[in-house]
Amino acid sequence: MVQRADINSVLADIRNLRSQMTQNQQVEQNQSVRGRMDGPREVGETNGTASFSSMLGEAVGNVADAQKTAGDLRTAYDMGEPNVDITRVMIAAQKSSVSFEALTQVRNRVVKAYEDIMNMPV
Repeated sequence: MVQRADINSVLADIRNLRSQMTQNQQVEQNQSVRGRMDGPREVGETNGTASFSSMLGEAVGNVADAQKTAGDLRTAYDMGEPNVDITRVMIAAQKSSVSFEALTQVRNRVVKAYEDIMNMPV
């Protein structure tokens, strides 16, 4: 018998992710408030935050991982593994698709911002 994803476990996962996002936002807000109170900083001094390039690289890695996971689940389902059901395969494929689309939109906006800056009169 194929085990299907229980709606309660999916909802619990969503709530868990939402609480993690909220905690991360609170930490970032606290850091930004503390950074303003500390006074001016030197140019190039970072407050322990990651650079844009490392964040972008991490995002690309996450998208690649999501695509690999979706591909592995799809292959396992095609091979007839009993623990892999179609709902898990479809959810992984949708996560992969949404994350790739989001990364593409970020890339498009970065390219547009770069083009706008380069076209500014000096």
